[in-house]
Amino acid sequence: MNNELLKHINLPKDLRHLKPEDLPQLAQELRHFIINIVATKEGHLGASLGVVELTIALHYIFNTPKDQLIWDVGHQAYGHKILTGRKDIFDTNRQLGGISGFPKRSESEYDAFGVGHSSTSISAALGMAIASQLKGEDKHHIAVIGDASIASGMAFEGLNHAGVTDVNLLVILNDNAIGIDPSVGALKQYLTNVKKGTEKQDNIFEALNFNYSGPIDGHDLPLLLSELKRLKTVKGPKFLHIITTKGKGLKQAELDQVKYHAPGKFDAKTGELPIKSELKQPPKFQDVFGETIVELALKNNKIVGITPAMPTGSSLKYMMETIPDRAFDVGIAEQHAVTLAAGMATQGLIPFCNIYSTFLQRAYDQIIHDVALQNLPVIFCLDRAGLVGEDGATHHGVFDLAYLNCIPNLVIFSPRDAIALRNIMYTVQLGIDFPIAIRYPRGRGHLLDWKKPFKAIEIGKGICLKTGTQIAILSIGTIAKTIEEVILSIDQKEAIGHYDMQFVKPLDERLLHEVFKTHEAIITIEDGTIIGGFGSSILTFANNNNYKQKIVTLGIEDQFIEHGTTDQLMHLQKLDTPSIKKDVEDLFFTLKNS
Repeated sequence: MNNELLKHINLPKDLRHLKPEDLPQLAQELRHFIINIVATKEGHLGASLGVVELTIALHYIFNTPKDQLIWDVGHQAYGHKILTGRKDIFDTNRQLGGISGFPKRSESEYDAFGVGHSSTSISAALGMAIASQLKGEDKHHIAVIGDASIASGMAFEGLNHAGVTDVNLLVILNDNAIGIDPSVGALKQYLTNVKKGTEKQDNIFEALNFNYSGPIDGHDLPLLLSELKRLKTVKGPKFLHIITTKGKGLKQAELDQVKYHAPGKFDAKTGELPIKSELKQPPKFQDVFGETIVELALKNNKIVGITPAMPTGSSLKYMMETIPDRAFDVGIAEQHAVTLAAGMATQGLIPFCNIYSTFLQRAYDQIIHDVALQNLPVIFCLDRAGLVGEDGATHHGVFDLAYLNCIPNLVIFSPRDAIALRNIMYTVQLGIDFPIAIRYPRGRGHLLDWKKPFKAIEIGKGICLKTGTQIAILSIGTIAKTIEEVILSIDQKEAIGHYDMQFVKPLDERLLHEVFKTHEAIITIEDGTIIGGFGSSILTFANNNNYKQKIVTLGIEDQFIEHGTTDQLMHLQKLDTPSIKKDVEDLFFTLKNS
């Protein structure tokens, strides 16, 4: 396909010059464009393919950017980006220095609200609509939200408020029965019944005072155009229910919607994924968690697993397949997941609550009020801790050490490898009387032989990996592997001690006293924020105990980190091997000349 129409479309004003009968061809060209770019550059595929017609219709009918369009999560906004001035640079999507994979206000005036986490669109659009009303402006505000995201509590908070206003708000429910994994819960069943025409209850959205229309076929462009044009004339809060197919236009993406949510590289013509190498690789940390919880749960019937809508991403799917009555996908509901775990813990169950680090931020009050304040033995397994790469600022799990560090009763552990992750999971299910957060990164470790017999870990105990005489490096988590590489590359390696502290809280104070008494300088290193994190705790320890050594704290600087590969970002944050080596050598120079 030669993109005869798309090549002339740079902004929505160009789109509006087309005849309505030309738009289906544009939709075909836009799908082809997205598929070709994502096939080689990677990114989120299925969600954007599913809303191509909706994207075209919205920009055709509404006067964007004056009319404000808010995408929920933003996985589905690739077509939107291409039609709003970013077509020629779309091949830089999610790459260092390129455009973001999500809507971003600083990137374009057409990105009315920055997103990356789910269920924010209704509240944001309502806030904009109220502001427009107060300022006497005549503009439209449209929130596009999926059936998985609308089940979140925050979305209902927005609906509840909007229903008692008279503002110009249109909520579009993009109903494809899937988020990243298939949607779950009673609301999903309700929407399924609505689609089938078998729902006997009153319409829930009409009950919330929305002018409801639908469900309609979200791939029928003439119908979409007609309905959106009609809704422009309707005052007050409106709700349009559309039915779409995630991955529409690519057969494999339609058939395997989970895998093709973000498939990596694939053949743009056939849709086929590359054949995986048979070379044996270390496992992903998520799979270490997933396989280990099954192994433990088969022997301990008190163990339960909980995830908010990420069974595949967290690998809790293994437990859901093996022991389905004790593994729970609660939908996009992080707050509920945490308090559900707390309730289970009061009854003697052992809940492993698996949440991405960046998403646990959404349940901060529940961690404090429902878990830590009551000292309940909930086990938080924080996947995707640290820098996660191309998803960028909304997804980096760099704040967890800092925001958890200040919470009383809560223990914080970061395994340096897959064996340590297995062993801490084994340890806590033996019985604890406190909550614990276990954080581990995205991607693979370095150990092939990781399924060792379980060994209990002493809570609050660090490990000396190498003794030294001058500089002690205190690390937390998997960055220990990088430190090993650094030490091997330095001439004065015998003068460097390396300690895997394991626990950010409680700190191993006995080990720290030993370290401070035997070394001239200390380096702390973490893949979390320097402010409030592991290094801050070491500084506090040194101050409280009147140690005067020079302490260098390495970690994530006080800034939001943009997108790029994890290796690129670690280099920019000076947490890669060459950068750390330079810091160590500079510290040796300082000690020699002081």
